[in-house]
Parts: sequence; C-alpha cells; structure tokens
Amino acid sequence: MYHLVLGAGPVGRQTAQILAGNGERVVLASRSGAGPTLAGVERRALDAGDATVVTEAATGAVALYNCLNPVHYHRWDTEWPPLANAALAAAERSGAVLVTTSNLYAYGRPSGPMVEGQPDAATDVKGRVRAEMWAAALAAHQAGRVRAVEVRAADYLGPGVGGGGVVTRLVPTLATGGKATSIGDLDQPRTWTDVRDVARTLVAAATNPDAHGRVWHVPSNDVRTQRQVLTELAAQVGNNAPSLGAYSPTTMAILGLFIPVLREMRAIEWQFNAPWIMDSTAAQRAFGLAPTPWKDVVRESALA
Repeated sequence: MYHLVLGAGPVGRQTAQILAGNGERVVLASRSGAGPTLAGVERRALDAGDATVVTEAATGAVALYNCLNPVHYHRWDTEWPPLANAALAAAERSGAVLVTTSNLYAYGRPSGPMVEGQPDAATDVKGRVRAEMWAAALAAHQAGRVRAVEVRAADYLGPGVGGGGVVTRLVPTLATGGKATSIGDLDQPRTWTDVRDVARTLVAAATNPDAHGRVWHVPSNDVRTQRQVLTELAAQVGNNAPSLGAYSPTTMAILGLFIPVLREMRAIEWQFNAPWIMDSTAAQRAFGLAPTPWKDVVRESALA
C-alpha cells in the first residue's frame, strides 16, 4: 500500500521509516525534497500549500500524514491555514485517511492533566490555529467527506529533534559546560514525548478505522521537570554538574523585541510556569503501545 508523508522533520522521517520497514510504499514530501537517504523511502519536493499538487501526490494513497511545520513560528496564523486546508482537500479528493500530527496548544490553559475529549478552549493565537484546524477536519469527517484523526504530543524529545526542542536545543551548551538557559519555571512537572512514539501512534491511528474521528495522545513517559531532563541530558554529554537557569520575564520581553521566536515563546510562557501534563493511557490501551524507555529517550536526545 502507498502512504504519503508531508513534512520531513523528525516526526515525518520516523513515520516514513516505520512504514517502509513494514514493507509499504512511502513518499516523504517536503519543500526541497532533500535530506538523508532513508531505506525504502522516496523523497519528493512538493508545495504543501497547493491543494492540487498535494491531491496529485495523494492519489492512490491509503493515508496522508500531515507532519508539517510552518517555516516561521511567529507566523502560524498565516502559514498554517493554507497547509492544513490543502491537506484536508487532498484527503477528501483522494480518499486517503488524513492523519494530523498536533500538539497540546488547542486545549488552552489546563486545570489538570490534559485528556482526550476535553474541549479545545485556547484563547491564544497559536492555540486557536490548532483548534480550528482540527475542528475543520472533524467537521469534514462527521459529514462523511473524509476520514480524519489527530494525534497530539507533548514537547518533543528523541532522535533528530536537536535545535527544534525546548531542552534539546541546549545540548551543545551543556556539552561545553556553559550555562544552559531555558524559559519558565524549571521545576514544574511536564510531559515529554519521543518522536518515535509520535510516529508509531500516527501509523497505528491511520490503519485502525475505529480510531478515526477523534484525538489521541501519544504514549509518553512519566512527568519530569525541565531541570531533571536537562540534568540527565548533561550527564549524557559528560557534564555532571550543569549550570542551569531561566530567562526572566524582563529579559524575555527585551529579547522578544529583536528575536521573533522568543517574542512568540513569551506569548505561551504560561505553559512553562505551571504543570503541563498529558494523559496518554487511552492510546496505550487502544493500540497496545508503550512509550520508548526513558533511558533510550535521553540517550537519543543527547545525540540529536
């Protein structure tokens, strides 16, 4: 069977590799079509914002995996809609199952552990964008126009995340003994998700008709604070006494004047100043999946 994976970041690559390892035909599409060779995976350059182009690529596919990420974090409100709309249109026209990779932003400020089925109540720009994407896909699913499912993950760890991760971006600093500065309260409990587990959940959800029409949370390990994760990553790179810190709100505000990404991070800094916990028991039970052992998560994250 043929599968189309949109987006060649860590999740897209892992998804393509799992599918190819299962003997499936896989096209991994990205803006450039470039990247390391993956056994059994065809790379293709594709404009993911063009519904006609995506539809052509999706023709004959059993599933279309939206593993995309807009180029500019500070322009989600303008860059995400055409990508999401094109993927939804292509799935509807081709008959492929639409499997979307997402995060927890749509829920808004949680009052406890986030669970599937709770309302998408975000009031911030990024959260509303993600909520609207799923609302459109779910409406199309409920109308019988498409088969859709969404997989939500917490902060990424694992192979290939590197500079794109909240804590993995600090590994080079930890390795040289410099002060690793993150954002928010380093001692708040958080859920962390390995990108390999995201990929495994995407594939499981795509191939299980009973899973369609709802949100699933990726099986993830027990909560750990940023300080705990950074300390474990530091040990992996030979630093057993890391210097850790966090940007003050004033520093974030000043840096945000010049660095768009930090300005956007300041807008969601509340996510890092209170518990940010995701319950993933439903997916573990439904798909028979367990999270990657934590020691493996930390080791691969340090190599990223």
